[in-house]
Formats: sequence, C-alpha cells, structure tokens
Amino acid sequence: MRLEPDRTAVVVVDMQNGFCHPDGSLYAPGSEDVIEPIAALVDRAREAGTQVIFTRDVHTPEQFEEAHYYDEFEQWGEHVLEGSWEAEIVDELPVEDADHVVEKHTYDAFYNTELEGWLNAHGIKTLVICGTLANVCVLHTGGSAGIRDFRPILVEDCIGAIEDDHHEYALEHAAWLFGEVEPSETITFA
Repeated sequence: MRLEPDRTAVVVVDMQNGFCHPDGSLYAPGSEDVIEPIAALVDRAREAGTQVIFTRDVHTPEQFEEAHYYDEFEQWGEHVLEGSWEAEIVDELPVEDADHVVEKHTYDAFYNTELEGWLNAHGIKTLVICGTLANVCVLHTGGSAGIRDFRPILVEDCIGAIEDDHHEYALEHAAWLFGEVEPSETITFA
C-alpha cells in the first residue's frame, strides 16, 4: 500500500502514560505492547515527510459535573487529568516540533477540536490511524474520519486493546463500515 506522503498523516491516538504505562490508572498491557511498532511506523512516516499527529485525551476534574448523560468518569473513573503525568505522551514516542498535537475531551478526536480544519488546511486526505484503545478512541476517531470523507486506514498491529476480542471487533467493524485495515509492514509512504 503506497500512500502519498504529502496527502497522508499518521494519527497516533492517546498513547499516554495513563493508558500505556504500568503505573497509569487505566493501564492496558495491550496498549504498552504497541509502543514499539508505533514508533517504527512513525519513524518511517517522518523519513518520508509524512505528517505525524498525536492526540491526547485530557480532562479537567469538573468536565462531567454538569453532564446530562455523557460521563467518562462514571465509566472509567478519573483519568488523564489536565496537567498530570498520566496525560503526557509516553516517553518512547517523543513528539517532535513538526508534529501536530490535538487535545481532545471525548473518544472522538474530531469532536470539538480543530483536527478537521487543520487536515483540510494541509491538504491531507488519508489518515493512517494507530494507538489505543481499539474499540474506544481509535474506533470512534476512525469512524468520524470516514464520515468526514477522509480515508481511514487502521494499522492492525499498532492498535492496543484491553482484550483481544475488543481488538478483533474494532478492526472488523472498521473494515466493514468505514475504513481499511492493514498491517504496518504493507504501508509505505512514497
């Protein structure tokens, strides 16, 4: 799979200490397991001049106090609070000056963020999506990309999950409904 470097971005979803580090409050070993393959994918993208985008899930302690229904703290407990160590991207995936960082406050990286406008302004049409969790933020971000007419490609060996079933479900759902699923080894930026 050959992708145009200047019309493609690698989107690294929520590879933060809170999810990927053993001391994180929502640590999932499957999230830690994909750090190394994501780093390799990001390195290849950067070498080709492909844009790298990191999303960070960030919450204030009071974010859901006035919520009518949507309350992530009720579902998951308090996590990745603004300014905390948990909210930082893991050290093994250093953010470079040329990278773009999107702070999001829900499962979907497009919802109430500047991501869509930024992608359009930079002429990016294809999103190579990796990160965590497969059936939560990766799935919702990928689906949101698809309905906005971007081409979402989910990188199967670069997506973390709590359980294997979650990973399998998310990738099958994505391939069936809104995007493509590929192993990292088949993706080239040229």
